[in-house]
Amino acid sequence: MLKIGDFARLSQVPVKTLRYYDDLGLITPARVDPTTGYRYYSLDQLPRLNRLLALKELGFSLEQIAEVLNEGVTHEQLRGMLTLKRAEAEHRLQEEQHRLDRIEARLREIEQEENMPEYDVALKTIPPMMVAACRIRVPTNDMVPDLLGKAYARTYEHIRAQGGKALDPCMALWHTTANTYTDEDTEAVVPVDRALADGDGVKVYELAGGTVASAVHHGSFADFTKLHPALLRWIEANGYRITGPSREIYIRNNHKRPEDSVTEVQYPVEKE
Repeated sequence: MLKIGDFARLSQVPVKTLRYYDDLGLITPARVDPTTGYRYYSLDQLPRLNRLLALKELGFSLEQIAEVLNEGVTHEQLRGMLTLKRAEAEHRLQEEQHRLDRIEARLREIEQEENMPEYDVALKTIPPMMVAACRIRVPTNDMVPDLLGKAYARTYEHIRAQGGKALDPCMALWHTTANTYTDEDTEAVVPVDRALADGDGVKVYELAGGTVASAVHHGSFADFTKLHPALLRWIEANGYRITGPSREIYIRNNHKRPEDSVTEVQYPVEKE
């Protein structure tokens, strides 16, 4: 029999950790002195402790380890658990590789421009949302404010008529590219609190969620033209491809002080 301190030195596991494992029922002392409460361990317990440490090193939670040690698992069950852990580790490795790729791309961008990038691009995972939308064609780019404004007015009126609630912020979906200035295909999109019936020129549907590359512009639309190219360069440099229409989200649209306006642009993307 070994005192807990000796067992800790032999196994290279701190006394505090052995006490914690005892509290969880993972490895209990072979004997506890009824008078002093001092814990004693047996050399025969080392294999169990080593299995615990090996499973922990492989990424198993203490709850999973307790299942293996106390309840026992079959060969096939252990194989399945290890296969799942391998998949989780491969996913983490892939995510870290993607992170490394983004860092390398950012370094190249800074080296090429010899200054800080004007926009910071972030990957986000956004949830799906219910929206009401009016899709229009815009003959020329100078007509966007007027025609898109009328599309928003029609959309908001439909939401009110249906007894729905419009949610902020509104957005525009662009089905044509950012460098298209004639015959533009766009939607005036307003998030809503619930599903509504479609109306004259207004469709209500669930806008898909997923991964997006996002950047935020703070200021007037006069300086807005740089944001889309910056996002497109980032997407290409980081090995992503665009999977849907871009979104312009009008977080704060200040007509009196355009310099205080805030717009977020999102491109749905996936790794190539």
